[in-house]
Amino acid sequence: MKLAASSSCLNQLIFVMKKTAHPHILAFALTSLVALATSGAAEKIKILIVDGQNNHAWQETTPVLVGIYNSSDLFDVEVSTSPAGPPKAPRKPKGKTPEADAEFAAALKKWEAETAEVKKSAKAAWEKWRPDFAAYDVVVSNYNGELWPEPVREALVEYVSGGGGFVSVHAANNSFPQWREYNEMIGVGGWGGRSELSGPYLRLRDGNWVGDTTVGKGGSHGKQHEFVVITQDAAHPIMKGLPAAWMHAQDELYDSLRGPAKDVTVLAAAFSNEATGGSGETEPLLMAIDYGKGRVFHTALGHNTVSMEGLGFQETLKRGTQWAATGEVTFPDISEDELPDDSVMSLDVELAEN
Repeated sequence: MKLAASSSCLNQLIFVMKKTAHPHILAFALTSLVALATSGAAEKIKILIVDGQNNHAWQETTPVLVGIYNSSDLFDVEVSTSPAGPPKAPRKPKGKTPEADAEFAAALKKWEAETAEVKKSAKAAWEKWRPDFAAYDVVVSNYNGELWPEPVREALVEYVSGGGGFVSVHAANNSFPQWREYNEMIGVGGWGGRSELSGPYLRLRDGNWVGDTTVGKGGSHGKQHEFVVITQDAAHPIMKGLPAAWMHAQDELYDSLRGPAKDVTVLAAAFSNEATGGSGETEPLLMAIDYGKGRVFHTALGHNTVSMEGLGFQETLKRGTQWAATGEVTFPDISEDELPDDSVMSLDVELAEN
């Protein structure tokens, strides 16, 4: 079932309440209406979303993130886009035919020319890119790409350790395997050569989350599917007032993440079933991390726009972002009827006009 949300959704919600007879939709519309009516008087939380490189379609997902934040009227969002990364190299053809070889040779030549052009302008572009983290209450990363310049890295560490908020969305936990402070911020990550040298897995054993130093790679996932997300810390402000379990929209269920795992509170998790190519373990998917004086919210959810339309993703993202920025969560409770564990509740996101 789907609803629609936008930055100017007050009248829309009233319209929905008048027209629908579905009790779950009425309840959600009513709580959203109350939140909208009471949030306008408060000073908005300033968000900076960082994107520009990602092995996921950031050009599609960043507008959805902006739309989700705008739907609450609690946030003021800006985006900082990094310089572009080099283009992907063409793949060698599987079949050895003269035609396939000729096509690959032409594609390789084009790629080499494009890569040279990017490298030619990259240094000046990176020297110019200096996001002012300190001007915002919270920084949201939708980035997975080249290592940031040292001044930008130093600025983020100073910002978060000094009390700024940080949010890592999905593949942002793939980023920067070589950057120690970043990995401490996000707790655990995947891919990029991560291994037992990066730190432990987080494993649920006898009701407790413990570090597992077993030798192995960091980062994997099975095929995309819908799955049940289970609350692990119902008392945490982000999770308080949410159902104990809810069905998430089709997504990549990250597994086998590993890293420093310091000061990590696992907020929610899901079972990664071997039948779908998973680890056979309960995997941490929502986490809160203390880093110096700052707060970090890490969501491993949000592979694409379909995943981000899930109501559970949107609610936890907004709550986690508010908590990272302020230490508090003021969003209304969501009932089991509104966010059930046996069917996906999705919420259409109205994208901001360029």
